[in-house]
Amino acid sequence: MKIAFHGRNFNDAARPFIESMFSELAKRNIEIQLSKTFREFLDQSGVIHHSTLVYDSPDELFNPRLLVSMGGDGTLLETISHIGPKQIPTIGINVGRLGFLATVPPERINDMIGALEQGQFKIDERSLVSIESNVDLFNGINFGLNDFTITKTETSSMITVHTYLNEEFLNSYWADGLIVSTPTGSTGYSLSCGGPVLVPHSQNFIITPISPHNLNVRPLVVEDNAVIRCEIKSRSNNFLVSLDARSTIADESTQITVRKAPFSARLIKMLDDSFLNTLRNKLSWGLDMRN
Repeated sequence: MKIAFHGRNFNDAARPFIESMFSELAKRNIEIQLSKTFREFLDQSGVIHHSTLVYDSPDELFNPRLLVSMGGDGTLLETISHIGPKQIPTIGINVGRLGFLATVPPERINDMIGALEQGQFKIDERSLVSIESNVDLFNGINFGLNDFTITKTETSSMITVHTYLNEEFLNSYWADGLIVSTPTGSTGYSLSCGGPVLVPHSQNFIITPISPHNLNVRPLVVEDNAVIRCEIKSRSNNFLVSLDARSTIADESTQITVRKAPFSARLIKMLDDSFLNTLRNKLSWGLDMRN
């Protein structure tokens, strides 16, 4: 079995579990490949990993059976950007903070390895948002698992986002910005701006305004086969666009269309991993915070 890894730095508490994992993989003769940045971090940290194979771009991946993300949810989003249309199954080890997507705790890593070898897991297909533009905004990686966001720059005032749904005018959002979220991203930025939580396999997008000038403008749930087109006006003549963790500044001549990507992200989940359990645990639902 071949496994590729991408990750970021982790705290000292996770280090024994990471070292044990690489040792266990070596014992099982599992071939591994590391992303260049993760390999550099491991070498600087003195972590023994038994790997000589490195990839610096998605084209250099050695056709692994799966890709492991080591970090938090942001790391997993970054890992998904390495895969794209290849749809390599991905699992997240949570050595970060929240862990909505990266749900395997460090102390269960060896259990995870055994489950993967024995096929005791499930594949969770997640829809992606895709961006089309008249300029290359994200270096060809024009898809995201969580959301696409248009926001004002730090020095600009409120922007106006003229929005069309399937070429029919929807609304002109006078706001700090606008979020188009997938069901996976519904528990992220959109939620903090008043958007609803969607279960992962809902076939929808959420259009969520950020601090709208008109308080009666609310988040809107639309079908995910809809095509959303945006024209942006700003006093500074520019604005910020973000696709998951990647962002860049664009000017008013930029034309943006948002739609569902033609491929999906395939997240590996352990058999006892439940979205509803994660929702209750991470958002503290059902707990009396007064006690």
